[in-house]
Amino acid sequence: MFDIVLAFITSFTLTYLAIPSIIHVAIKKNLMDEPGERRSHSTRTPSLGGIGIFAGTLFSIILWTPFEIFGDLQYILCSFIIIFLIGAKDDIDAMSPSKKFLGELFAAAILVFKANVRLTSLYGIFGINEIPYFAGVILSIFVIIVIINAFNLIDGINGLSGGLGALISVVFGLWFLKVDIIELAIVAFALAGSLIAFLKYNVTPAKIFMGDTGSLLIGLVCSILTIEFIEYHNEVPDSPAPSMAIAILTLPLFDTLRVFTIRLFNGKSPFHPDRNHIHHMMIDAGFSHTWASAVLIFVNVLFMLIAYYLQSLGNPSLLIIILLLAIMLSYFLFRISKRKQKLA
Repeated sequence: MFDIVLAFITSFTLTYLAIPSIIHVAIKKNLMDEPGERRSHSTRTPSLGGIGIFAGTLFSIILWTPFEIFGDLQYILCSFIIIFLIGAKDDIDAMSPSKKFLGELFAAAILVFKANVRLTSLYGIFGINEIPYFAGVILSIFVIIVIINAFNLIDGINGLSGGLGALISVVFGLWFLKVDIIELAIVAFALAGSLIAFLKYNVTPAKIFMGDTGSLLIGLVCSILTIEFIEYHNEVPDSPAPSMAIAILTLPLFDTLRVFTIRLFNGKSPFHPDRNHIHHMMIDAGFSHTWASAVLIFVNVLFMLIAYYLQSLGNPSLLIIILLLAIMLSYFLFRISKRKQKLA
């Protein structure tokens, strides 16, 4: 427990102290995020906040994790570094989606093959329980890449990715602490400490953005915590762990599924950029960045609570409830944003 508190304090302090220097260097070297048609900001803003998040998280994990009980940590840190390099390169000089995907695939493969971060069961979803090794590898890599990109996609307004990432990492961290998996609790709280420190500089008016360096790292850590959370319940009959995990990640996962579906329906590539994200609709509906982020994070908390109190329904029923409720709320928001735009 003491190590977890120290991990949180260490990452918070290092990130809090590092961000001002990063802002200074970014401005001096003109490493800025420019306003644009799809952007939700109107002024040039430094976009290298993810470097501070990465530094605080990594340093804290290395300093406080008991290596003797976390033999796979070296491989997890390798995946961190790969994702950091991809994000930093894209923030400084945009890289193609295909190259980013290959880097993410490499990081995911390290986690699955070397760190054994791998799904082995579907817990009765689609009538499937234990899954073969090869199928588990493919599914796990897919899940990791989806979660990484889900956080990257919702990073569009001040405070959303950082606030949601902090919430999710704290929830997972508390659960890992409860079941005495200290090493993963340290990873979760190290990320939470860095994100909370970063939010001080990211709330409106934002002094810095986290960029891909930060959002990709959040997604990577959350994918590890999610898979390990699900796998811990592997021997629990009819465990609702998959649906609980999806509920914890409701906003990033549903928003990704939603925008990809819309783009495909419109005959476009699922990776074609647009302004159809839920956070864009919140802004179009008249919410400020701060209020939009606060409301969306609160809604994600509601989904967590719904899943917790309805977990006895089992995975299929709970997943249907989560999906239908998310569709209803997003449609309601869509109607409000369209009405607001007509009146404007």
